Amino acid sequence: MIGSGGREHALVWKIAQSKLADKIFCAPGNGGISKQAECIDIKAEDIPRLLEFAKREKIDLTVVGPEAPLAGGIVDEFNNYKLRIFGPNKKAAQLEASKVFAKELMAKYNIPSADFKIFDNADAAKKYIELKGAPCAVKADGLAQGKGVIVAKTTDEAEQAVNSIMQEKVFGDAGRRVIIEDCLFGEEASIIVLTDSREVIPLAASQDHKRALDNDSGPNTGGMGAYSPAPVVTEGLFKIILDNIIYRIIHGLTKEGIGYNGVLYAGIMLTEEGPKVLEFNVRFGDPETQAILPRLKSDLLEAMLAASEGKLNRVQKTGRLNWDARACVCVVCASGGYPGEYETGKEILGLEEAEKMQGVVVFHAGTKIAPRSTLHAPRFLTNGGRVLGVTGLGNTISEAISTTYQAVDKINFQGMHYRRDIGQKALKTAGSI
Repeated sequence: MIGSGGREHALVWKIAQSKLADKIFCAPGNGGISKQAECIDIKAEDIPRLLEFAKREKIDLTVVGPEAPLAGGIVDEFNNYKLRIFGPNKKAAQLEASKVFAKELMAKYNIPSADFKIFDNADAAKKYIELKGAPCAVKADGLAQGKGVIVAKTTDEAEQAVNSIMQEKVFGDAGRRVIIEDCLFGEEASIIVLTDSREVIPLAASQDHKRALDNDSGPNTGGMGAYSPAPVVTEGLFKIILDNIIYRIIHGLTKEGIGYNGVLYAGIMLTEEGPKVLEFNVRFGDPETQAILPRLKSDLLEAMLAASEGKLNRVQKTGRLNWDARACVCVVCASGGYPGEYETGKEILGLEEAEKMQGVVVFHAGTKIAPRSTLHAPRFLTNGGRVLGVTGLGNTISEAISTTYQAVDKINFQGMHYRRDIGQKALKTAGSI
């Protein structure tokens, strides 16, 4: 497993349940992941060292968690040495690595999305904003750790977003080009599928909470919580999304001579005109994965292995994936100041008490171990912006919310903050479930 966040902990936790998994390594991993995998001190972007390690250890399957190594071509490198790896190649990874590539592909293959215009000049972008007006979304073209989209309510905000991205270069080279996009309104949903370019196996629908503060206020983050299933995604809507978006984008890539193997994530806005794409990601969502995988009864490793070999049809023949009927809610506990500047090295208290609760799993994201003497269990320290993903199951969404927040209440570290409204949208959609 490549990566170090909550998504990777959830994947390791699920893979460890497979009868096929004898030994799991994680590079670089985190404090919590070390419970189920041997953590290796290699950064996720260090493709040469990862390749060397996989060859030396004769790794049977490599699973790529974050987007950066995918965009850097890790799959191509592993394929050159006939090493089995789960994830799309560098060309396919452009779906996330370049929003311009994704938008142009969507336009070409009639995939519903917001109207847009592309700019490589800040003055031209600001003139367009004055002409077009607000609200609008200003997006950096390249990878920006989930923070490269600024939704502007006024033209002043939009112009400032252009300044920040293109002139102040807050996202570095990712902001050499921007997309200015019409705002879409409605409910959001995350649709994640496994694919080998021929077969598609969908995972359960979920909903992320991007904004830092309650009621979807504050700056964008990598995600402050998620829940699954998403009641707003009815069976009929799910089919429309698969037919009009997922199958079309895979078909479009194939027509362009690009095979897609791995996970495909579509961020969807359910508008009055129907589902439209907000973004594509080429890896599992974070924190959606933490809310989805506790509900998955099937062997995920078996499915990923089949996809990596282009044989996903053998999983399809067994009747797709099996799911727990219960709901799952994940609440992210973040460091004070996140997504801005934050401090690390704060001791995390209450983890054992939370993990003893029935139906609760605590996924580590930004943590590290500070060992005590051998007579004591190790203590965990904060080591990132998003620190933990506290996850709870319940017979209803309401019950899952209650269980999760009871677990959150048992955990504490200096500066800890979290949203208190994760899952409330599901209650409004589904009524009194």
